[in-house]
Amino acid sequence: MRSRVLITVATVLGAAVFFAISICSPVDAQMKKVTALEGVKLDTSVPMADNLKSFVGKDVTVYIRSGKTIQGYVKSVGNGLIHVEKIAGRDFYDALIRIEDISAIEVKFRDMK
Repeated sequence: MRSRVLITVATVLGAAVFFAISICSPVDAQMKKVTALEGVKLDTSVPMADNLKSFVGKDVTVYIRSGKTIQGYVKSVGNGLIHVEKIAGRDFYDALIRIEDISAIEVKFRDMK
């Protein structure tokens, strides 16, 4: 009777360890490859406004000179201003940012496929 309990406990523990290893194993990550997104580029030879125009409709993070960051989708770029919509973490909010106050932009260039 005692050996039967030990065998059952060992089987359950073995199954639990196997299950835990299979969940933590990066099998899916090994099958996926990092690929470059098409049409995404930054050009250091043109002004910030022209770079921002190429990201209309895309998700960007804008770093403002004050240190604040705003992440959202570029809706439009106009006369010294950028309209960012669907701001992350702030449902129903948009922002209008002066381009001269932008110190940097961050854009996703690669994805897992």
